[in-house]
Amino acid sequence: MDERNDLLATLAKHRGLLRYTTQNLTDEQAGQRTTVSELCLGGLVKHVTSVERGWAEFIVEGPKAMGDFTDMTEADWQRRADEFRMLPGDTLEGVLAEYEKVGRQTDELVAGLPDLNATQPLPKAPWNQEDSWTARRVLLHIIAETAQHAGHADIIREAVDGQKSMG
Repeated sequence: MDERNDLLATLAKHRGLLRYTTQNLTDEQAGQRTTVSELCLGGLVKHVTSVERGWAEFIVEGPKAMGDFTDMTEADWQRRADEFRMLPGDTLEGVLAEYEKVGRQTDELVAGLPDLNATQPLPKAPWNQEDSWTARRVLLHIIAETAQHAGHADIIREAVDGQKSMG
């Protein structure tokens, strides 16, 4: 396997772990908060979907795909917060279908990239300490984000009904 396939395989593994945490849940369970945080399983899938979509678009379009985080309105921040919640009308089936669609699009994009060293300037954001990222770095970030939230999801799912992803 080459580097690109290794990266995509790692991302697929962590996507699978995240999806596994939602197995056999109702929509109500997918929206249940089981810790003091605002996190729920459906919301985590929605968030990871949004993150992956945004960063994949960034690989192609650069910072305009992400917007300028330094002048976001309260409504902008509310939309971002809603990514972590199951809202009225959201279904687990729909959230998972969108996640799968975005995953396919990301995989196709990465498979077709001429060079993982292609670089884009990062969008303006208080947390960005670097000037630019390569496509490789973006993919590593998507993997890290997915793995981190799969871990969060595992804790939440265990509190819902005792199911664990591992162990």
